[in-house]
Order: sequence, then C-alpha cells, then structure tokens
Amino acid sequence: MGDPRREFGAFGEELAAQKLEQSGYQIIERNWRCAAGEIDIVARHRGELVFVEVRTRRGCDPEESITRRKREKLIELGHRYISEHGLDDDGWRIDIVAVGFSGRGVLERIDIWENAIGEW
Repeated sequence: MGDPRREFGAFGEELAAQKLEQSGYQIIERNWRCAAGEIDIVARHRGELVFVEVRTRRGCDPEESITRRKREKLIELGHRYISEHGLDDDGWRIDIVAVGFSGRGVLERIDIWENAIGEW
C-alpha cells in the first residue's frame, strides 16, 4: 500500500499537468530532483522556461502553503536547474498551480498563476 498523502499530491500534479497542457504549456520534465530539492514541473510557455510548483490541498486554499522559505527554495532550484542544464539565466519564471479540493474530496478548482513568485 502506498502513502495516501503522496498519492494525493501525485494526483494533483497529474491534474495540474493536464491543465497546463490545455493552457498551451509544453511540459519538458516532471519531478526534477537535485540535492537541494525538487521542481514539480519544468515547461515552456510562450517562449519562456517555466518552473511550476503544484500545491494540492483539501479544505483550504493551496496557495496559502507557499511560505517565504518555499519561495526562496523555488528560486534556488530554478537557478540550479539552469546551471545544471547549461541554459541562459534570463527569461524564466516560476508559476504556481493551485489544485483545491473540498473537505469531502471534490475538485473545486485548478488555478494557474503565472510569474507567481513576483506577486507574493
């Protein structure tokens, strides 16, 4: 038997990936890992490299779980990805996908926030 919390998060990531593709994102990679952590989804959208953090929550607003420390970690991970892949360090952004379920487990919303770190 798997970990229900991890399975719930993976289900949210799958829903987020579908929504991103429907919205014109080209997914390059999922669950990229390095020593510092993980980027949920790496994509291209309108010519930009995009690092996507997926937040899946039940009974509360998923975006509320993005702390200052998490924002800093996402920026660090973006720089590491670019460095490890030999890419240009300009022209990238971090988007957030909030996947919200009711307390009873009914999908209520999937919201994409482009360049979300700049909005916090």
